[in-house]
Amino acid sequence: MFIYNVTTHVEPNIESRWLEWMNEEHIPQMIQTGKFKKAIIFKVITENDSGGVSYATQYHCSDRTAFERYQKEDADRLKKHALDKFGERILSFRTELEQIIVL
Repeated sequence: MFIYNVTTHVEPNIESRWLEWMNEEHIPQMIQTGKFKKAIIFKVITENDSGGVSYATQYHCSDRTAFERYQKEDADRLKKHALDKFGERILSFRTELEQIIVL
């Protein structure tokens, strides 16, 4: 399994709006691309308050090829939509994870 992880730092005054948007718009759009099987959002727990809260969203796909198709066909459009809606009030970084062991 291949996981596309997007960690996003969200300003406190838009946190509930951002979560609603993720649940009602963005994640459904990601799943509708046909490249991802499911998505899970985790709240990042930290003792360091940096003026906001962070969330890690994991998009699960069957293999790297599906992810590469997402990068070519859908990524720019969906990233732009997030930036147009929230601008600099969110800051995201992306990592790619390959599942190695399941116990």
